[in-house]
Amino acid sequence: MSSPWTVTAADSPLVTFSRQERLHEAAIGDRTDLRSGAVQTGVRRLVRESWQRSISLRLDPLTAQAAPTLSADELGRLRARNPLAAVLPVINTLLVRHAAEFGLIVAVADEAGRLLWIDGDSAVRTLAEDMHFVVGADWSEARVGTSAPGTALALDHGIQIQRAEHFNQLAHPFSCTAVPIHDPVSGMVLGVIDITGGDAAVAPQTLPLVEAAVAALEAELRIQSLSAPRPAPARPSGFTAPGLLLSVLGTEHGALHGSHGGEHSVEKDSVDKHSVDLSPRHAEIVLLLTWHRQGLSADRLAGLLSDEQPHAVENLRAEMVRLRRVLAVSHPQLRVGSRPYRLETSVDTDAARVLRLLARGAHRMALAAYRGTVLPGSTSPGVAEIRAEVSGRLRQTLLSDASVEVLLDYARTEEAAWDSEVWRACLELLPARSPQRAAVAARLARIETELRA
Repeated sequence: MSSPWTVTAADSPLVTFSRQERLHEAAIGDRTDLRSGAVQTGVRRLVRESWQRSISLRLDPLTAQAAPTLSADELGRLRARNPLAAVLPVINTLLVRHAAEFGLIVAVADEAGRLLWIDGDSAVRTLAEDMHFVVGADWSEARVGTSAPGTALALDHGIQIQRAEHFNQLAHPFSCTAVPIHDPVSGMVLGVIDITGGDAAVAPQTLPLVEAAVAALEAELRIQSLSAPRPAPARPSGFTAPGLLLSVLGTEHGALHGSHGGEHSVEKDSVDKHSVDLSPRHAEIVLLLTWHRQGLSADRLAGLLSDEQPHAVENLRAEMVRLRRVLAVSHPQLRVGSRPYRLETSVDTDAARVLRLLARGAHRMALAAYRGTVLPGSTSPGVAEIRAEVSGRLRQTLLSDASVEVLLDYARTEEAAWDSEVWRACLELLPARSPQRAAVAARLARIETELRA
C-alpha cells in the first residue's frame, strides 16, 4: 500500500509528468471543481486539497509569487535568531554534501516558510532562481500554493511533491521532498528542511533520508539545549507560559526540562532553560498526571502508584507536599492542583511525542526519539500501563507499517533483540538478493534455538 505522503512510484517520471500537467491545467487553469471524478482519480488527496486551498487564496499559478521579501538586514536577523543556525554544520554533513552529488539542492526555511539558507548543486540553484526559489523568498503555502516546504509546514508532516503537482507552473520542472523540524523541548515547529531538484528529489529513499536527518538535528538541538542556553523560538502572540517536557524514556528517575522564570516571563533574556532530575516517585506522579489530564482523585492516584501499600493516600499526600516544594524551586510555573490532583500547567512527555510521531507515520523519527521503555525501574501499576501502551504501540506500528530499514533498526534495539516475530518480519520484507538476509536468518535461527532450549 502506497503512502499518501510520497509520489506514486508505479508511474515513470515522464508519464506522471504528462498526466499531472493535464490534470493541473484542467483543475487549476480553468478553476474547475477539484472534487470531480477525473481529478479525484488522478491526483493524490493531499495535493488536491492543497490545490483547493491555493485557489481559495486567489493565488495565480502562472506567475512567480515567491519574490524575495526580506532585506539583507532582515535576513541576517532571522538567521541569527533561528535555532537551526546552530545545526547548519550537521545539515551540511548529513544532506548537503550528498545532495550536490545527485544534482540536488538543500534549503532550510523558518516556521513561516521563508528560505534562510540554500546550498547544493550550483547549476540547480541557478535554474531554481527562475521560480524565485532563492534566499529571502517566502515559500509558504499561503504565498506560492502547493510545494513541499510550504505544504509540509501547513500539514506538519514530511511530504513529497513531484513536478506538476506544484500549484505554480514555474515550479513544474522541479520535484521536492520536505520535512518539518521541531524544537525538542517545546515541540514547536522551527522550520522545514527541503530537498529540491529533478526526479531524484522524490526517489523512494529520499523522504526516509530527510526524516532521519531531521531526527538527528532534533537530537543535536536537545543536546545543545541541555548544555548551553540558546535563543528561544518565536512564539505566537499572547503566549506566556514556557513549555515544559518530562523525559521518562529509558531513565530510572525522569527529568523535567523547561524554563526557569515565572509563568509570565516572555522576554528571551528572562528565561533560563534547564533540566532538573526528579526522584523516581515524583517522576511517576508527574507522568501519571500528564497522562490523565482531567485529574485524578487521591484514591485513584494512590492506586495507580501502588497496588497494596498501607496508608497509601496518606503517603501520597505527604509526597505531594514534597513535590510542590521541589517544583516551587525548580519550576515555579508548574503547579499541581487538588481535588482532584491535576497539573495546572501544560506538560508534554517524550513518551507522548513518540506516540504522536507514530500517528503521523513518521516511523524513523519515532524510533529515533524512543530511548527505551517508560521509567523501566518503576513497579507502579499506572506506570506499567503507560509503559506497555508506548512500547506496544511502537512495536505494532513498526511491524504493520514501517519500511524494512526502520524495522531492522528496531530489531537491533535491546527491546526487540530477542523478538522472533520482529526478526521474522524483517526476513520476509528483505529482497531475495539482499546481503542482509543471511545475518537476519542467522539471528532468527539463534532466537528460535534459545526458545526451544
